Amino acid sequence: MHFISQELEDYIEQHSEKEPALLAALNKETYQKILLPRMLSGHFQGRVLSMLSKLIRPVTILEIGTYTGYSALCLCEGMQENGILHTIDIKEELVDFQRKHFDKSPWGAQIFQHLGEATAIIPTLDIKFDLVFIDADKDNYLNYFELIVPKMNKGGIILSDNVLWSGKVLEPLNPKDLSTKVLLEYNKLLANDPRVETVLLPIRDGLTVSRVL
Repeated sequence: MHFISQELEDYIEQHSEKEPALLAALNKETYQKILLPRMLSGHFQGRVLSMLSKLIRPVTILEIGTYTGYSALCLCEGMQENGILHTIDIKEELVDFQRKHFDKSPWGAQIFQHLGEATAIIPTLDIKFDLVFIDADKDNYLNYFELIVPKMNKGGIILSDNVLWSGKVLEPLNPKDLSTKVLLEYNKLLANDPRVETVLLPIRDGLTVSRVL
């Protein structure tokens, strides 16, 4: 589902900050070489992630769902000089691709890759985070949130991607569609959980910004 027309999306990109050359190259190579390139954050959402990170000025960032590394590099743009980013993904075949582009950036030494299930890796990270970006398997969003909240600094920000799920959140629920079921529960949780305050933004496929109280 397109929430706005392609022409309007093009206009928005044209009147937003330009895509940095490093990310444009990563974008292009992802479409040339990697399956499901639509999973890439892309120019507009990438600039949103960059701007949010620059406003937050995090020291510690966690990303759940690396894919080819585009969003990680966007989040690094606002990271403080001594900052670190931990990013988790299950796809072993993408690790070297990610690292190649990370090392072309100014933050290569500050980005730590983790390969495996995020639900197993998150508890091993003895860190308090200022910024978290959740963009992995939707079936585990509730689990990720419960693992992350205790590891957040007060005032920290949790960003959750794909929360509109191509508009499926408004359609009659197919009992076999676990991802949509979980996202409906997740969106309800974020709207009502006293540990956070939340705004859901209609950016691409839906981006929730939750501030930890």
